[in-house]
Amino acid sequence: MERLSQKYRKEVTPALQSRFKYASVMAVPRLEKIVINMGVGEARENIKVLDAAADELSMISGQRALLRRAKKAIANFKIRQGMPIGCMVTLRGRRMYEFFDRLVSVALPRVRDFRGVPPRAFDGRGNYTLGVQDAFIFPEVTYGKIEKVKGMNISIVTTARTDEESRALLELMGMPFRKT
Repeated sequence: MERLSQKYRKEVTPALQSRFKYASVMAVPRLEKIVINMGVGEARENIKVLDAAADELSMISGQRALLRRAKKAIANFKIRQGMPIGCMVTLRGRRMYEFFDRLVSVALPRVRDFRGVPPRAFDGRGNYTLGVQDAFIFPEVTYGKIEKVKGMNISIVTTARTDEESRALLELMGMPFRKT
């Protein structure tokens, strides 16, 4: 059993239950899924850039990345409908906890001048989205193999109903929020 899911069961659940007065253990918020999305703008000229991004995302997440296609045409960006423009991965269960643990304990501390993640990135429904400028913060990505630095969005979806409950959950799980 992985370290973070045990911590959730033994420490986080009782703490949240006493703080928010949940009637049942099943009412306590939990991580539902983590979606990692990487938009690749240069894919319209060179499709190989998208393949490299998908490989990079697969290395980071431990799961094969899916190519995402444009839903509609945007003339200003020279994008046609159905054109591949990004890749994504949805993590659940064991892989989700494993990735979250690596994100919090290894990747985020490697960010230069890191003071914590912004506390205002909640969406109002208990989900948190974090933007990462470069993938080199993950130890799986080697500097020599990547020719261009690509960023990604990491969305953490929880079962919490409010942002306050979600923030408490993520703080107890080890997410380093910036002190305001």
